[in-house]
Amino acid sequence: MNIFNSTSPLWHPCTQMQSHETMPPIQVVRGQGVYLYKADGTPILDAISSWWVNLHGHSHPVINAAIIDQLGQLEQVMLAGFTHPPIEQLAQRLVEITRPELTHCFFADSGSAAVEVALKMSLQYWHQSGQPQRKTFISLANGYHGETLGSLAVTDIPLFSSQYQPLLIKHLRAPSPDLTLKEIGENDDVFLKRQFAALEKILVEHAEQVCAIIVEPLIQGAAGMKMYPPIYLTWLRRLCDQFQVHLILDEIAVGFGRTGTMFAHEQADISPDFLCLSKGLTAGYLPMSCVMTTEDVYQAFYSPQVARGFLHSHSFTGNPLAARAALASLDLFRTEQVLERNQLLIAAMQKALEKLKSHPHIGHIRQTGMVGAFTLLQANGQPYPTHESRGQLIAQFAMNKGVLLRPIGHHIYLIPPYCISVDEIEHIIDVARQAVEWAVMQSLSTPPSPTGNISLP
Repeated sequence: MNIFNSTSPLWHPCTQMQSHETMPPIQVVRGQGVYLYKADGTPILDAISSWWVNLHGHSHPVINAAIIDQLGQLEQVMLAGFTHPPIEQLAQRLVEITRPELTHCFFADSGSAAVEVALKMSLQYWHQSGQPQRKTFISLANGYHGETLGSLAVTDIPLFSSQYQPLLIKHLRAPSPDLTLKEIGENDDVFLKRQFAALEKILVEHAEQVCAIIVEPLIQGAAGMKMYPPIYLTWLRRLCDQFQVHLILDEIAVGFGRTGTMFAHEQADISPDFLCLSKGLTAGYLPMSCVMTTEDVYQAFYSPQVARGFLHSHSFTGNPLAARAALASLDLFRTEQVLERNQLLIAAMQKALEKLKSHPHIGHIRQTGMVGAFTLLQANGQPYPTHESRGQLIAQFAMNKGVLLRPIGHHIYLIPPYCISVDEIEHIIDVARQAVEWAVMQSLSTPPSPTGNISLP
């Protein structure tokens, strides 16, 4: 039984706590594979990898064993002035599996922190390279890069940022290459060139002031899994080289196989100046992030002067337990040929999503690798107004069927752990379809309450 006490000291993230008076938080006591389990043993199929972090399944024996082994040796030591084998090995492994231009790893504790690190490194690089006038960044409309102040300043999700505007530095924003924004009848190439031309115009006008361009490659996650093709990244790398600005790729959500390749930028055959990693870095076990960068950037900080060093730190930077989890995860990619095996799951997801194409209330069906999504439509074929979200209704219905979905507005998506089966993928999409139909049926009778709380069948 779920119990919620409004006087509890626990404050949940990304939650309107009052909603728990009628929808208590779900108590989970263990996880195994693609399932989470309630206290009474009821299974929940984790279709979103617990906020996109889990890769190989919950309580994976190989990762469990690695953490337990490390726990008996060293649980934590500061990384300033000290080092330890797991973090040295992890840095080396990351350099080995990424592009040769990425030669150095700076570790932090979260995705937001990784973006902060990349922004600060880029800014300081230019200031220490004789170009202190470079003080601004270009990011994309509808982009999301985190919720600390620096990362929030390059985020364009008003729900997360509007109330904090007095604290945020204003940067430059370019139109999104999200293919769902195409005009009726417009083909992908024409649309992408039009959107890219707008970004190029911004850079031409502000080139001397820009430190870097930051984007989520291939998928804008928090915008509703909005997708675009690799060619945009190819153009972007070329543009950054032309105007000598840094390219920051935020692969926090899409790294480690989510797009079908180990890293999304591989599909464009490019290398960034900064690569931000987190979430799947430790396979969803422990908080850790990493910013990978180039020898050129590293050398700009290499000096006998302390002030020219990168004076950014977190108490748990490079934690040995997290590093061992990450190393075990990378071992699994190799020994279990995860990326190759995932191709079968990607094909199964595509086949299951195709069955939704004729549904009158489902549109913008899209997929990149192990990420699938679609949008709930009104009877007239248009998306629902942004203020009238039925996502909570869909989530409630799915949970009643034993599936964890967490729609973003009217966008329903799945990002399952890689140990999922073909049958489980088909089941998730079938439940999502049923949830859409039920939410639409509710819209024809009673509009949802502000919290979307109504009785489920």
